Amino acid sequence: MLVLSRTVGEIISIGDDIALHIPRTQRFPGEVRGSSPAEVSVHRAEVYQKIVERQDTASHPLPNP
Repeated sequence: MLVLSRTVGEIISIGDDIALHIPRTQRFPGEVRGSSPAEVSVHRAEVYQKIVERQDTASHPLPNP
């Protein structure tokens, strides 16, 4: 896992098209704001895991008894 430390106002760039912004916040935990092209899917890890599981189930259905 890559861990990056950033301060308020800094940006993390991923490739040419994705940027994660570290905004000023008084909430804990802090927040990260991102921007990416419309064709790039962005999900929280737990949501992405469910999508992968559903795709796996759809591509490998259980046999009928």
